[in-house]
Amino acid sequence: MFNSIAYAADAPAAQGSPFAPLLMMVVIFGIFYFLLIRPQQKKQKEHVNMLNAIKAGDELITGGGIYCKVTKVLDNNTFLVEIADGVTVKLTKNGIAQKVTEQEKK
Repeated sequence: MFNSIAYAADAPAAQGSPFAPLLMMVVIFGIFYFLLIRPQQKKQKEHVNMLNAIKAGDELITGGGIYCKVTKVLDNNTFLVEIADGVTVKLTKNGIAQKVTEQEKK
């Protein structure tokens, strides 16, 4: 009664280029580079330049959100900062989030 077996017909071979998947991966990598990687590298470079330009008298925001003022540059990586009247602490470059701009001072 149900002895017939259905066989799938062979599909014709795709006629696309063998380089299409490779080209698509290159395009996707290019999109990721220009939308994600390049802006992040630019932001990191600006942050490093900002850290290298810190001098006494600059106002900073620490990684914990504390506003402070640089009183003395101890070495290339360490600063003495004043976080309150008469309260000074040592701070490394790793603890600095950003400089306080003129707009933020107001």
